[in-house]
Amino acid sequence: MRADKHKTKKKTWLKILLMFLGLFIIGGAVYGFTIYKSLNNAVETMHSPIDREKSNKRENDIKFKNKDPFSVLLLGVDERENDTGRSDSMIVLTVNPEHKSVRMLSIPRDTLTEIVGKGSKDKINHAYAFGGIGMSMDTVENLLNIPIDYYVQINMDGFEDIVNAVGGVTVNNDLNFSYQGYNFPEGELTLSGNEALAFSRMRKEDPRGDFGRQLRQREVIQGVIQEGASLSSLWNFDNIFKALGNNVKTNLTFEEMVDIQKHYKAASKDIEQIQIENGSGTKINGIYYYVIPDEELSSIQATLKEHMEIK
Repeated sequence: MRADKHKTKKKTWLKILLMFLGLFIIGGAVYGFTIYKSLNNAVETMHSPIDREKSNKRENDIKFKNKDPFSVLLLGVDERENDTGRSDSMIVLTVNPEHKSVRMLSIPRDTLTEIVGKGSKDKINHAYAFGGIGMSMDTVENLLNIPIDYYVQINMDGFEDIVNAVGGVTVNNDLNFSYQGYNFPEGELTLSGNEALAFSRMRKEDPRGDFGRQLRQREVIQGVIQEGASLSSLWNFDNIFKALGNNVKTNLTFEEMVDIQKHYKAASKDIEQIQIENGSGTKINGIYYYVIPDEELSSIQATLKEHMEIK
């Protein structure tokens, strides 16, 4: 009799356990569907395709399922009333899932280069004012001699919303400074949205000028990528997607983003920052430009080509 009772108890606990597991699985499926739907809605708002000819620097179309390396141009844009604005920051990411790595290069906004489609040389950030996203992508592609496959345009005024949505970012600060009422001591810092925006915008008080600012911008973007990829961010997905939808434009589709998340996630664990180091400032007709030496440019081009596995 006691054995039968024990068996009955075990069956009862097994049923309860299976019931809870069932509820957990159903709950997880519903939660997963909610995330999926929310992301889809956000991406529909963000999605902004561009009419641009296929790059002559890429032989075959990218297939995310094959884990092909690809590149993204990040544009931080200060949009102004009655003005197209300027690309305040330009950062190129190359992504290689087989190497499980990302390379991140900041391009100084005063870089003197050919503006593709304009027929003249000018500051690289003027490409956005002259011809928007398409001209910016073509100009960066020509400068770096690699295909620029996708773009992500971020409204810098709304960038703080994105940082707040992921719960703040952790950065490594190598310069003790104060800016816009905030103090930034050297060392590891956790920043809110307002702090991150001020941290990434300071330039004049940095002896390195625009290069110091570029370094801080990459630190913040790296922090956003890492926080956004963490499991803890899933519980705040609605705010994250809302912040992205309000402040980001991209030619990536929802399906492409899902494939990237599925096949490329490991690459975000190793983000290497590449710095242009040997350029110099000069004035032409009284206007300041930053000139990258041919040798330095060739070295950067070779590094990015190798990472993208381009011959």
